[in-house]
Amino acid sequence: MTMQVFHHIQSLREALQQERNAGKRIGLVPTMGNLHDAHLALVKIAQQHCDIVVTSIFVNPLQFGLNEDWDAYPRTLADDIAKLEQANCNYLFCPSDTEIYPNGMAEQTRVIVPTMTDVLCGASRPGHFEGVTTVVTKLFNIVQPDEAVFGAKDYQQLAVIRRMVEDLCLPVTITAGDIVREADGLALSSRNGFITRDERPRVAQLYRSLTWVKTEIEAGRRDFIALAAEAGEQIVAAGFKVDYVNICNSQTLELAAHDDQMITILGAMYTSGARLIDNVSVVLGDLGLSGN
Repeated sequence: MTMQVFHHIQSLREALQQERNAGKRIGLVPTMGNLHDAHLALVKIAQQHCDIVVTSIFVNPLQFGLNEDWDAYPRTLADDIAKLEQANCNYLFCPSDTEIYPNGMAEQTRVIVPTMTDVLCGASRPGHFEGVTTVVTKLFNIVQPDEAVFGAKDYQQLAVIRRMVEDLCLPVTITAGDIVREADGLALSSRNGFITRDERPRVAQLYRSLTWVKTEIEAGRRDFIALAAEAGEQIVAAGFKVDYVNICNSQTLELAAHDDQMITILGAMYTSGARLIDNVSVVLGDLGLSGN
């Protein structure tokens, strides 16, 4: 089946209703385009779990701040379509801004998750997660998927969406795809295209520092604030500006307590032209220590 491309909500709904009437399980992979192997891995997960896969491409202006890179965000629709066709995706939904926000963004009803959204990325990007949860809710209502697949690189986003689905009783299973990395550990991201040639050999420092923290925790260190500070110093020494390094409870994203057993180390840093994020998780056993 050749992938079908839709720009309008009504026509997509009509096509998907036929699939639903035929008893097909529908999966959704929401993206902002500029697709790379990590996105395609999410499509593959959706294909494993569902009969029909819808990928959405929408560079959502509601989740970008005034001084952020919405205008510069790479838009590569022709290449994206070719990659999705190669991956045997069934449907592509790429609406315009006015299709998603017909009454304008200022008048748009918002979906607000009051927890986990004012820390980490939310602290440096006010309003970002309100834009994410609003557009994801709209996509869920448009597509009405049985399952939606998100990448674990955006760990905070994943946690916020899971909380939103739980709070609003949305009938959507949320599945996480593992982080896909370059050989040196750099997490794949559409913003990696903004990394300069000079910076590229050094940008994996974010992942190396987070992994170092994990190793220290596994070795028994519990001075989390000092550990995070040391990781930040490593990133600065590599020539980058730190946004944050936080050691958190994996479920609540609150700063980790001494006796937490599920811990995620989250970090964000700035290159000259990009803001990169990453995370590493560790599970501590009762009798011994083991990472995941």
